Amino acid sequence: QVQVVESGGGSVQTGGSLTLSCAASEFPYEGAYMGWFRQAPGDDREGVATIRLGNRAGHYADSVKGRFTISQAIAENTVYLQMNGLKPEDTAMYYCAARRASYTDSPLDPDEYTYWGQGTQVNVSS
Repeated sequence: QVQVVESGGGSVQTGGSLTLSCAASEFPYEGAYMGWFRQAPGDDREGVATIRLGNRAGHYADSVKGRFTISQAIAENTVYLQMNGLKPEDTAMYYCAARRASYTDSPLDPDEYTYWGQGTQVNVSS
C-alpha cells in the first residue's frame, strides 16, 4: 500500500522560509510524479510545485515561481519544497501527492494524482 507522509510546515512571518518534505513508501519511482498542492479555507485545492522523478525541472504555479523550489532525493522516493519569501497568501494546508508513471500534460492538476498525504499546515503572518 502506497503511503505518502509529509513533514515540515509551521508558522513564520512574511518573508520567512520553510522546508516541506514528503516521502512515498512502496512507490514505483520510475517516471512517477510527486509534488505539492495547497488548499486554503473556501478555496479549491491548487497545484504548487510538482516534478517527474528523475527529471531536473519542476513545474510551478505562477504565484510561487522564483520563491519556491522543488527538489528530489530519488533513492528515498522523497521530494522537498523549499519555500522562501513567504507571503500571507501562502497560508494554507499543504498536501503532498504522488502519481504513478505515465506522462501527464497537466502536472499541476490535483485530479491527476492518486496518492495523497494528510497535509501539513503553513501559516504566514504579516
